[in-house]
Amino acid sequence: MTLHHLAAMRAQLLLAMVSLSSPVLALTAQPADTPAPVVSETLASQIMLDRIGFSPGEIDGRSGPNLKRALLAFQQAHELPASGQLDSATWDALSKRAGTQPPLVKYELIEADLAGPFVDRIPADLMEQARLPALGYTSPLEALGEKFHSSPALLRTLNPGASFARAGEQIVVPSIAVPDPTAPIAGRRPTATIEVSKETSALTIRDEQGRVLFHAPVTSGSEHDPLPIGSWKVKGVRRMPDFHYNPALFWDANPSDAKARIAPGPNNPVGTTWIDLSKEHYGIHGTPEPGRIGHAQSHGCVRLTNWDAARVAEWARPGTQVIFK
Repeated sequence: MTLHHLAAMRAQLLLAMVSLSSPVLALTAQPADTPAPVVSETLASQIMLDRIGFSPGEIDGRSGPNLKRALLAFQQAHELPASGQLDSATWDALSKRAGTQPPLVKYELIEADLAGPFVDRIPADLMEQARLPALGYTSPLEALGEKFHSSPALLRTLNPGASFARAGEQIVVPSIAVPDPTAPIAGRRPTATIEVSKETSALTIRDEQGRVLFHAPVTSGSEHDPLPIGSWKVKGVRRMPDFHYNPALFWDANPSDAKARIAPGPNNPVGTTWIDLSKEHYGIHGTPEPGRIGHAQSHGCVRLTNWDAARVAEWARPGTQVIFK
């Protein structure tokens, strides 16, 4: 990038955009003995994309397929050269859409962040999960990661020495939009179509004119449970759903498993949102493992991060068309 574009970055974001190997520049006024976090172009672009509804999945500050998918979708939606790379034209358009709010802001922990209840451990075995009264977060750090659409590892990197356990403690977090500006206004939602592409591992919501309203990476199907190609309808939406485990529907289930109900919670197998589809046993839902979205396989359903599933649910209503292709 040219010096001109570097200067524009500083003006647009109120923050110097530097590579991870560059000297650290201050985010805000901080005590002399407090090092300011480093913000890379990759991290800044992830945050801005998330803010305007082109989700990169879990924000982690790393380049990867989810970021490339988000950039490519943004470029195509804004008639830019579709490379999936953060070039100057894309940066300018992204900065204009995302506004002048800096990528990182300070956040003060409140009692609700620490209240729990938390679960000591989430067992991998579904029958063991069925014995738990709730599938909550395992720590305040995990809860904060979901709150700010970020990996816990990123929050630790941005806040060396932070305890994430004390009300009033100030930490640095990604500046995601709350409330989400891409969410439709209740009562005035345009008719939308939800598309899931097996080829791109992405979900796209479009309006009647074909314009992109929202885009996010997904995990959809596997060799054993392929995505059921076709056109379906939304039957309904459940928030904080329980999960009714039927081992007969899972090719890799333990032969000794029985049917079981798994309690609600963010670490429930279907996360915090279930969008029921007209295809029996299939849905669009959240996940207890946001870092695996776009990088792993599923048992046929469409998985997103919990926060992206919640955003999709704002558009889904009974009868909404869902196309798997």
